Amino acid sequence: MNVRPIVKEDAEAIAAVARADEEALRGRSSHIEASEVASWWARADLEQDSWLYEEAGAIAAAGWFQVWGDIGSYFGIVARDAKGRGLGSSLVERGEEAAARHAVPRIHTFGLGADVAARELFEACGYREVRRFWEMAIDLDAEPVVPGLPEPLVLDSFRAGEERAFYQATAESFQDHWEWHATPYEEWWEMRRDDDHTLWFVVREGDEIAAIARNEARDASGYVGLLGVRRPWRGRGAAKALLYRTFAEFWRRGLRRVTLGVDAESPTGATKLYERVGMYVENENVVFEKVVA
Repeated sequence: MNVRPIVKEDAEAIAAVARADEEALRGRSSHIEASEVASWWARADLEQDSWLYEEAGAIAAAGWFQVWGDIGSYFGIVARDAKGRGLGSSLVERGEEAAARHAVPRIHTFGLGADVAARELFEACGYREVRRFWEMAIDLDAEPVVPGLPEPLVLDSFRAGEERAFYQATAESFQDHWEWHATPYEEWWEMRRDDDHTLWFVVREGDEIAAIARNEARDASGYVGLLGVRRPWRGRGAAKALLYRTFAEFWRRGLRRVTLGVDAESPTGATKLYERVGMYVENENVVFEKVVA
């Protein structure tokens, strides 16, 4: 078996492995796309901290590591026909070796809610469950109607030149989020410079950005990458207006399916909002933690 670093061109093949795994575990079709997989490793140094296991020209397993604040996190997946051969344990070892190189005090890894074997492996290696996240979706069947906002709030598009204000609004909106660590501005903008900024929306009050939505058009669906409201403006309909504005834009672009990820225990009540607008829980992912220092 050959092991090498992941390269960007591997995204579609890894997405296919992930789709097959989810379909087997959940008994229904999975919608994982290559662009989504690529977004998972956006913060990873693929050359140093990723591993692709190949056998007979096919992917047997893949994993990668990245640092987020004081947490080192790694993700791994094993192909259906390669399970039971110790590759999951090998990915755990590589993830922990990467964590040791980066000298992080805590490690996070992830499993599908339905993956009993992954849970047993992580628990045997000293991990415990600390959080659950939902992947939610909506299938649009009519053009969305964007609700109005009470004055003086105004729903608007992101404007060139207000990158730092958008960044600051993001940081403030997510300060209550579990394990939130703000990325330094320069690093954040380097990651977001080439995004489609016509899919970024804001709610304003005068010169202040009160709420933000950062969205992505993927291969066959729209994705709400981030939706947040700063504390002083919560409870005034800003999140709902941004969500419907997002749905309407994806509808205009011919994308009828929209997804997002959310903390199942969101302190701002985000899950309730998403359910009220017609989104449903499609997948559940579990975060496992190990304290190493």
